[in-house]
Amino acid sequence: MTPTVRDAARDDMRAITALYAHEVLHGTATYERQPPDEAQMWYRHGELVQAGFPYLVASIDGAFAGYAYASAYRARASYRWTCECTVYVAPQLRGRGAGRALLGALVERCTQRGWRQMIAVIGDETNLASVALHQALGFQKAGRFPGLGRKHGRWLDALQLQRALGDGATTAPDED
Repeated sequence: MTPTVRDAARDDMRAITALYAHEVLHGTATYERQPPDEAQMWYRHGELVQAGFPYLVASIDGAFAGYAYASAYRARASYRWTCECTVYVAPQLRGRGAGRALLGALVERCTQRGWRQMIAVIGDETNLASVALHQALGFQKAGRFPGLGRKHGRWLDALQLQRALGDGATTAPDED
């Protein structure tokens, strides 16, 4: 079945927290070492949504399949037209389109809200599924950072991928 994407709600936080905890403890998509609890994840969600960023969940046949959100790429004012994307898909539902649906919806919403560039930071370049997902949706490799992080007993080479949103850098935004 086709994944369904919608805005995340309070009732989604248990599943979001569990998925993120799994990635913190077993994966290399995040460099965080201690999983935050559900209250902290809800707080993070609120901070992002209050700042105008989309925070989405996907389901397949009614089962939680993953989540995605956008955030500020950097704090300095001149970066305000650039956002960073984050996507996590439940391991048991990978390969069923949830990642593509989430990232596609995130790109669409960020474009509608006026961002001009989207950056994906892939913490481990050997995460080929994440690289392929982003490239399939128009992201191009913008940088490689050898040995940027260390987790699970090994150095991680990170990638940054980038794609234009809307007019990208071809025109000035309405307000500069």
